[in-house]
Amino acid sequence: MAKVTPNPPSTDETVSRAQSARNKKLDDAAARALDFYLKPTPEKETSDNAHPLFLIAPDVDSECLLANLSENLASANAMISDLAFDLDGSRRHVALGILQVIELSELLANRALDIVEVR
Repeated sequence: MAKVTPNPPSTDETVSRAQSARNKKLDDAAARALDFYLKPTPEKETSDNAHPLFLIAPDVDSECLLANLSENLASANAMISDLAFDLDGSRRHVALGILQVIELSELLANRALDIVEVR
């Protein structure tokens, strides 16, 4: 029966050490070139120092942070309350669920504010 595919080319196993070292150097150089052009270095991770839009000062005490958290939650509470009473059906239930989570978070923040040590 005739063979459909040809035989693979024969390989010469007799490669000198100098030629194998040269091939390794070429392979390493090719890998470095490909890595340089195809694998760009990752961008530096963003930190608090790199052009922050909003930055919390590191010397702010816990009482101030908790007071601002409480005020933000109160604002969110007012906004979602206004929205919830304009909605009907399941959308209103979702808005009221969000409202409940905000109110519970506000209670936790206020409790933490009550027990925080004043400096």
